This record gives sequence, C-alpha cells and structure tokens, in this order.
Amino acid sequence: MEKRVLSGIRATGRLHLGNFLGAVMGMLELQNSPDYETLYMVADVHTITTPFNIEELRKNRREVIIDYLAAGLDPEKSVIFQQSEVSEHLELAFYFSSVATIARMQHLPTFKEKVKQYPHHSTMALLNYPILMASDILVYKAGLVPVGIDQEPHLEVAREIARKMNQLYGTDFPEPKRFATKGEYIPSLTGEGKMSKTVAGSFINLTDSLEEIRKKIRSIPTATHAGGEMSEGVKTLFKFAELYISNEAEKYKEEFNKGTLQFVTLKDAISEAIYRDLQPFQERRKKIESDQKYVDKVIKEGAQKARAIASKTVKEVRKKMGLL
Repeated sequence: MEKRVLSGIRATGRLHLGNFLGAVMGMLELQNSPDYETLYMVADVHTITTPFNIEELRKNRREVIIDYLAAGLDPEKSVIFQQSEVSEHLELAFYFSSVATIARMQHLPTFKEKVKQYPHHSTMALLNYPILMASDILVYKAGLVPVGIDQEPHLEVAREIARKMNQLYGTDFPEPKRFATKGEYIPSLTGEGKMSKTVAGSFINLTDSLEEIRKKIRSIPTATHAGGEMSEGVKTLFKFAELYISNEAEKYKEEFNKGTLQFVTLKDAISEAIYRDLQPFQERRKKIESDQKYVDKVIKEGAQKARAIASKTVKEVRKKMGLL
C-alpha cells in the first residue's frame, strides 16, 4: 500500500533557495517514487497566525503554487492545493481542540519563541497553530511528514491528538512520523542560523537575477584577510562552495589556509554557479506564469481532490463524536 505524505510551506513569500534545497527537493523525490501518495499544500491559513499583509498574502499564496509547479511538482502525480480552499482542515482543528489542553499548547517552545517575537500578537490562532497542523496531517490520515527537526514538538502534539481521538472516539488516526528526506540545511547569508523568508538579507529568491545573487553573496560577512579560524560567514561561504562548485571547493580552501584567497573571487564563482543552476527553474516559471488559466485549473482541481479525501475524514469524526 502507498504511504500517504503531507507537506506544506507557509505563504509568507516566494520560495527561496533554502526552501528549494531543504524541502522541495525532498518533495520531488517522494512524488516520483511509486511507494508514496503525496499531498503538497500552500499553508496560507497558517500565515495568518502571525502579523501579515493582506495583499501580500493574496499574491504569495498563488506565487508559491507557481513556484511548486516550476520546481517540478506535478498535479498529475501529487495533490497540489491551498490550505484555505479545504475548509475541512479548520473544522477538524476545532474538534481536535476539544482534546488538547491550553497548558500543553503554552508549553511548546515554538509558541514561547513566537510570543517573544510578536509580543503584541499573542493570539488564539498562534496558540492553536499545532492543532491546525495536526488537522492538516490527520485530515488525510497521512503517516509521514517531511519536515525539519524543529517541527518535532508539533508532530508530537499531532501524535497525542491522534491517540486521544482514537481512545475517546474509536477513530483510526495514524500517529504521524517525521520523515527525513535528503534535504540540505541551507545557512542564512547573514552567517547566523538558517535561510529564512522572515529574516531580511538572509535568503536568495529562486527568481533572483545574476546581479541580485552576486550582490547577496557578496554581502556574506567575511574577514578582510583569509587564513586562521573560519568565522560563521566564511563557513557559510564554503557550505555554498561545496553545494555549487564542489570540484573547486578544495582549491579555494587551500588558498584560504595559505592566506591567499580573494573572497570576492570565490563569492562571484558561487553566484554564477547558483544562477546557472536556477536557469531551468526560472525559464519554466516564466512559461507557467504566462498561463494563468492553467494555474487556476491546478488550484481548483487540487482543492477538489484534497476535499474528496478530507470530507470523508471529517464525516467519520462527526459520526464518532455524536455530531451526525
């Protein structure tokens, strides 16, 4: 039997290099394997749990679909959809909230971090984020979720909810597991943490021109002289060298150790390699973007396919809970 997989990316902006190498490459690998049934969503409802701009959200939720398609996600092989188009996610999340305690949600490290980040936006939606995530997964009875290790506390909540629902109401939810794909950890261009859409100056968009990429890579903080211990910025630079110019990385490392490396030479070599690598994606994206009817069709059909599965689950839950 095929194993069902669900994954999603928040609609906080176009996809960047970190999303592509860290998540989308893994999504593609699963999509093209006969062992998995794949559902990939744009998590637009999750986006409203933190402060957002209405027009940007409207634009971004569509842009991410176009990015998915340009990256190679195929609506014939995967269900590609927008979370808000499938209202069953929200209905099931409310039923799930009846078995999740406030104390449990408040103790999650991610909730505490977000409250620090947005002290004036500590909303019920933010508190309920893990419950909605549990619903996203379990409404499709997906057993595998390809996400980063930072999402493990949320998956633990999903497993707890599945167990409680099964014990109390006799449902048959699986306990979802984190599934590690061969995604790469892509460091931020600032030299601290990972590449993120929410950290200005930390990311390269998949649609960036050579000039934009060159400017961003040149901004990676490096020392005035090579040699000695590598700073975080220099380590970041060499991580990109290993990813994009692996056959030359050793030569540059030797130059660094000798103290003869010109950082700008290495930075520009990496920029050109990244741009070359993104060219096929950018060409496909232009083509898809010019056919808005096709994009509309993908969004509409994806929602229909997702709803067909989700509505069955919600109906079962309503019956088991005495609401039908």
